[in-house]
Order: sequence, then structure tokens, then C-alpha cells
Amino acid sequence: MLAIEARDLTVRYRPGQASAALALDAVSVTVQAGEFVSLLGRAGSGKTTFLHCIGLLLRPTSGLVVIDGVDTSALSAGQRADLRGRRIGFVFQDHRLLPPLTVLENVTLPLRYAGNGARGRAGTRRAQDLLHMVGLADRMDHRPDQLTADQAQRAAIARALIRAPALVLADEPTGKVQDETSDELLYLMQRLNRTTDVTFVIATQDVDVASWTDRVIRIGDGRIASDRRLRVGRDRLRRVR
Repeated sequence: MLAIEARDLTVRYRPGQASAALALDAVSVTVQAGEFVSLLGRAGSGKTTFLHCIGLLLRPTSGLVVIDGVDTSALSAGQRADLRGRRIGFVFQDHRLLPPLTVLENVTLPLRYAGNGARGRAGTRRAQDLLHMVGLADRMDHRPDQLTADQAQRAAIARALIRAPALVLADEPTGKVQDETSDELLYLMQRLNRTTDVTFVIATQDVDVASWTDRVIRIGDGRIASDRRLRVGRDRLRRVR
């Protein structure tokens, strides 16, 4: 089953103005369910714009996005928000945890907006299980300012998974951590992909980060430059173990 199909995605910022910019130029990408993919490109290459389009945070100027079998082109803003909340998780470079809340409260926060009854004790138990899974069992009652950068990103990954999404989009998730810690985070995401079959798409400027994945899509000047599959990701998993 397809997790993502992006067809001829074009994004123009400030269309019709002298300062108009072409961020994406007829980009077409298909990602199968369960894949572990990196989107590799320099700053300004279009990778974040692409993530925002397939994450339903931004409507493309033209083209369409199919997420988990649903053509999103004709959906209302409310329908897009509902699909995004149910089927897509996000991990950002700066983790975006809310300072007044504990780690456990931050992870359960998306459930406040869920309409499927996944709140209360069941939601808390799922959050606790996820925090165990990402190695934060002893940090549930801590505030974000009491966490290391690595721990904050682990909490963000748990939060992204709380509603059991089909797809997780991670935008430079290792950009603010040290190299050794970066490897630990990438191993964690790789392991979650292998054990849960959640599709991961990781945007990065770092070739080493991309080497953890099974497929590397290079993007530059708003276009796909190359798309190749690797075996490095699976080999890394065996070596780390």
C-alpha cells in the first residue's frame, strides 16, 4: 500500500509578484508504506516545503498529494486537519515541547484533539509505553528544560507516535544534537520503523544522516535530482546491535 504519492507538486511563494519564488517544481515522489526514507538537500533546496506539502501543512500551488490512500486535493481545511492528526506524526528540529508541561503531558497532548476516545487512562498508558520504548521511562515527570537535546527529541518522537500514525515526517531531527547522540536518535527511528512498520521520511542536509535510511531522495532547486535505494540502513542496524 502507498503511504505517500506526490504528483507534480509545484509551490510558488508570492505568485504574481515580482519577488515570486519557485520552491517546488513539478516534484513527483512515491513512498511505499513501511519505508525508511531520507530527503537530502541543502538549505533552500525545497525539502521542508515538500514535507509541509505531504504533511498537509501547506497546499501546493498545483499537483496533488495522496496520503494513506486518500486524495487530499479536494479536502476542506477541516478534513485535512483531521487526516493530518490521525495519520501523520511530526518531529521538528527544535522538538517544540511545551515548557509548562511534563514530558508525559507533552506526549499525550495530541490526544486532547483526538475524536476517537483515545484519551484518559488508555492514552496515558500508551504514552508511558512509548516513553519506555524511547528510553525516557525515568523522565516522564520532568519538564523540557530538564532534558538534554537528545532526550527532548526522544520525547518528540514519542509524541509523534502517540496517535499511531501511518507516517512520521522528521525535519532535521538531529540538527541540534552531537554526532554520537545523532546516531542514537537515528538508530531509535530506524528500530521503530522496523518494529512498527511506520513510514519515516527524514529531511536532512547531512549525508551521514541519510546513510542510515534505506532510500535517499536528493532534492535541489525544488526538483528531484536522484532517487536511490541503499542497503546501508539495514547493515547499520545489525552493527549497532
